[in-house]
Amino acid sequence: MAEQEVKEKKSKAPTKKGEKAGKAKGKEVAAKAADAKTAAVALPADYTPRLMKLYREQIASDLMKKFGYQNRMLLPALQKIVLNVGSGTLHQDPKLAESVSEELGVIAGQKAVFTRAHKSISNFKLRQGMVVGCRVTLRGWQMYEFLDRLISIAIPRIRDFRGLSDRSFDGRGNYTFGVKEQIIFPEIDYDKVVKIHGMDITIATSARNDEEALALISGFGFPFRRTVRGAEKEAA
Repeated sequence: MAEQEVKEKKSKAPTKKGEKAGKAKGKEVAAKAADAKTAAVALPADYTPRLMKLYREQIASDLMKKFGYQNRMLLPALQKIVLNVGSGTLHQDPKLAESVSEELGVIAGQKAVFTRAHKSISNFKLRQGMVVGCRVTLRGWQMYEFLDRLISIAIPRIRDFRGLSDRSFDGRGNYTFGVKEQIIFPEIDYDKVVKIHGMDITIATSARNDEEALALISGFGFPFRRTVRGAEKEAA
């Protein structure tokens, strides 16, 4: 009887193969659950951001008439939008660095990456590889969605806003401007902010010069202020 009980216990005891099979099945179930969750929040196949649709239906035609292009493939278009936060104190405060990364990810809707020092600078107590900033690069529909929120919601919340300068182009069709406070974005919870900080936003285009880039970005409703340079261009 005793031998029979021992044999029954051994037969009921899980083997290594059984454990591996159970773990594999558990991973498979978890993977399917994750896929189902992702599918539930996925965008429809025919979804097109508002500003992308605006570019295709109106802005492209206006640019062709203004600059005399015969081929739509030559038209200037948005390539990417880069959000960058730089600070010399991030490597000294890991909590602040993590907070900046999370906030930038919430604003952009995409995970941010840390930027690190390329070389050591003794005067700033900076060593190569230390965290000096945080960056997010947006492309495709995410780029258009962020630009829509930036123009429609975030920029109007800037205090004493009088328009953005049209002199911040780099001569190669890219436009960069600065934001002093991240709290202009409604995604940021003010009560959870560790420190108020600004950021640089760069809009990269395929335009060959500043005039084309200005016409392209203005078509999306970007709030440029009328400067002497802008008035001279319109008069011409």
